[in-house]
Amino acid sequence: MLRRTKIVATLGPATDGKNVLHGMIEAGLDVARINFSHGDAAAARRRAAKLRAAATKCGRDVGLMGDLQGPKIRIRRFKEHSVELLDGDSFFLDSTLGAADGTQKGVGVALDTLHEDVVSGDVLLLNDGMIVLEVDRVEGTRIHTNVATGGILSDHKGINKKGGGLSAAALTDIDRQNIKLAAELEMDFLAVSFVRSEADVLEARRLFEAAGGRGLIVAKVERAEAVENIDSIINAADVIMVARGDLGVELGYAQLTGIQKKLIRKTRKGSKIVITATQMMESMIQHPIPTRAEVSDVANAVMDGTDAVMLSGETAVGKYPVHAIRAMGEVCTGAEKFQLPEGRTRHRLGDYFENVDEAIAMAVMYAANHLKVRAIIALTESGSTTRWMSRIRSDIPIYAFTPYPATSRRVALYRGVYPVAFAIQDTRQHRLYIDIFKTLLSNNLVEVDDLVIFTKGDLLGVSGSTNSMTILKVTEEK
Repeated sequence: MLRRTKIVATLGPATDGKNVLHGMIEAGLDVARINFSHGDAAAARRRAAKLRAAATKCGRDVGLMGDLQGPKIRIRRFKEHSVELLDGDSFFLDSTLGAADGTQKGVGVALDTLHEDVVSGDVLLLNDGMIVLEVDRVEGTRIHTNVATGGILSDHKGINKKGGGLSAAALTDIDRQNIKLAAELEMDFLAVSFVRSEADVLEARRLFEAAGGRGLIVAKVERAEAVENIDSIINAADVIMVARGDLGVELGYAQLTGIQKKLIRKTRKGSKIVITATQMMESMIQHPIPTRAEVSDVANAVMDGTDAVMLSGETAVGKYPVHAIRAMGEVCTGAEKFQLPEGRTRHRLGDYFENVDEAIAMAVMYAANHLKVRAIIALTESGSTTRWMSRIRSDIPIYAFTPYPATSRRVALYRGVYPVAFAIQDTRQHRLYIDIFKTLLSNNLVEVDDLVIFTKGDLLGVSGSTNSMTILKVTEEK
C-alpha cells in the first residue's frame, strides 16, 4: 500500500554528510525544510542545491520549504551566561538593559514594546514554559515580576505571554531578506512564523511574489491570536502548519490536542493542506527508535487526516535522520490501515462549488469511492484539481500527471497524491489514452483491465480548466 500521509523533514548539520540526503529520500522524504532561524544564506543555498541534486539522482520529486524565523521574542544575555531563579524571587525584564548585562535581578529583552503588552497579573513563560513569571507591576520599560516556577535561565531563551497578546509583527527585516532568498532558490513552499491574522499571510505572499517566488504560502499557527482568527487565515493561506511548540506554551498543553484536531478538521474543510509539526519523534534525536507515546502522537495526527507530519531536530541535528524518516513512514502506513472510512464521501455534499474543476474533483472522488477503481489520473497544470480530490478520504491513489517539475514538487505535500512526469505528445483522444496507459503500466501503477478515472480540461495547457471526467479500462497497445 502506498503511504498517503507525506513526510516533511528539516535539513541541518546532520543531513550534510555524504549520502545522507540520498538515504532520506530513499526512506520516504517528500518535502525538505530549510529553517532560516539557523545557518546563513550560504548554507541555505548549499543545502538547497544538494537536496535538488540528490532528488534528481533518486528520480524523485521532493519539495523544498523555506521557514522564516519570525519575531521570536527572546531575552538577551547574562553576564555569567545563566542564572538560577528560585520560586518567589523578584526578577525584572527591561528592553533598555544592556545586551549582556543580565544578572540574578533581571535581564534585557529583544522586544522594545514588551512593557506595553503586559499588565499586572499577566503570566510570562520563558524557555518553552519551563520558567513562569507573574507580572507584579510595570514601571516605564521595566517589567517587575515574581518567579512562580524557577529553574536555570540562560541566554537568548524565548518569551511567551500566556493567552497570547504580544504585539511583535510577524515579518522582521531578516524575514524580508529571506523571502527574497526563498524566491531566488525557487522554493516550493514559504512558511510564515508567528502569524496573527490573514494580513500577515497576505503581506508575505505579496513580498514573495514581488521577488519572483511562485511557491505556496504556509501559515504557521503558533500564537493564540492565530487560533482566534483561524478561518480567515485558512482562507488566505495555501497550507496550515500546526506548530505545537509555542502554541502549546501560549494556550497550555492541556488544550493542545483538542486544538490540533480542530485545526486539522477546519483546514481540510476549507480545502487547504495541513501539516502537523513539533516534537513528533523528539527522542530520535538521540535514539534509533521512537517512544510508544511518539508513535501514538504521529498515528493520531494521521488518523485525524493531516496531509503531512514533520520532523525538526530529529533530522536537522539528530543522530539518526534516515531512521527517523523510515520510522515515521512506517507509523503513517500503519495508522492508515486502521483509518475509519465512514462518512468519507460526505465532504461538502451540501455545498455549491465556485469552480468547475472543484466540482469535477468532488464528483471523481464520489465515483471512485463507490466503484472498483484502481487509480485516479489527473492531467494538471497547477495541481489544484488533485488538491481538491485529496480532501476526500480514500485509499485510491491520485496520480498528478504534469509536465512541470514545480507542480510535481508542490503536490508531493498533498495527502494521497503522487506526481508523475508526463508531457502530452499527441492530443488525439485515443493516442492520449494509450500514452497514459503506457506511463501507468511502465511504472507498475496499474494492471491491464483495471478501471481508472481520468480528468482533464478541454483547454490543454491552461491552468484551472479541468472540466471532464472519464472512466476507462486500462488496455495494452499491441
